[in-house]
Amino acid sequence: MEVDRSPATGRTLNHVGHGVPPGINLTGVTMFFAANVSGGVGPLTVELLSGGRSNLTYRIVGPDGEWVLRRPPLGHILPTAHDMAREYRVLTALSAVGAPVPATFALCEDASVTGAPFYVMEFRRGLVMGEEFEDVGPPDEISRTTLSRSVVDALVQLHAVDYEAVGLGDFGRPAGYLERQIRRWVEQWDRSKTREVAAFEPLVAALRTGLPQSPAPTVVHGDFRLGNIVVKTDPWSVDAILDWEMATLGDPLADLGWLLMSWGQADDSEEELDLLRMGGTFQTGYWNRGQLAAEYGRLSGRDVSAANWYESFAHFKRAVVIEGIHNRYLQGLTVGPGFERYGHAPFCMEYALHLLST
Repeated sequence: MEVDRSPATGRTLNHVGHGVPPGINLTGVTMFFAANVSGGVGPLTVELLSGGRSNLTYRIVGPDGEWVLRRPPLGHILPTAHDMAREYRVLTALSAVGAPVPATFALCEDASVTGAPFYVMEFRRGLVMGEEFEDVGPPDEISRTTLSRSVVDALVQLHAVDYEAVGLGDFGRPAGYLERQIRRWVEQWDRSKTREVAAFEPLVAALRTGLPQSPAPTVVHGDFRLGNIVVKTDPWSVDAILDWEMATLGDPLADLGWLLMSWGQADDSEEELDLLRMGGTFQTGYWNRGQLAAEYGRLSGRDVSAANWYESFAHFKRAVVIEGIHNRYLQGLTVGPGFERYGHAPFCMEYALHLLST
């Protein structure tokens, strides 16, 4: 298998010989494209864009265009998980009002076409900066500042969408969103944990005690960070927000907290950068977390005085996620290198607890 770096997206392309990647029935997909996607007459070629940790994303190229196809992962999945129609719906609604998302073209709910439902959306040319992006991100301080500002602008723009007006009024249950989230992630921890963690109970108690009053609900992305954004380089700015499988209606500051959780800054310790953060934003020129939160508050008009709570909660959620990965690693159920590093849920929880006291 050859592996290279996509010049269009920055994500890794896996070429399985000269054949078709797993998860794609090329005959079925070609027929669907010819009938349902403008300009989609074949022959088509397919590349698997790895970079997502769940749903599978492919680049489809034909004589008259290129597109992205998203489908659920291979194998058994929960009945309510990986809902392609749900992703397609939110993207279609947001794209129609000019939100920074790819346009959609077609939804296929017939699993016989390629083994699972899928949808087709616009292929946005740009760069997706993964967890190790110091060598591919903005080359100077001015560009890093420009990108920082654009990330906040994109989040504010997303949260400004009137979800009732675009037909998403029943897309989630915003009432009681934070309480329900805490309960859900505590239950997930109980299912995933491999050991007792001293910080767990005091952290959950502190999160519940300090539960902030949520602002008016908005569309919530659920995984808003640089790694899920297509970036333009001239100027350095957000082109499109990707990976909408966790989207719902709820507290918009949950998205801000997740962004802060992932965003390193210059005064973070090496251990914090190694275990808590997801990229190279500690470099000079990027805004720090305080600047991100303050600018979000200024542009959105929302009170961000509880930003530490939302960041703490994001670290708690991430601790649960990586403990699940660690659990699968201990059972020998992971494939490939690097999973031995996912044992730091206790550090995440300790840091989250510390945030609530600052």
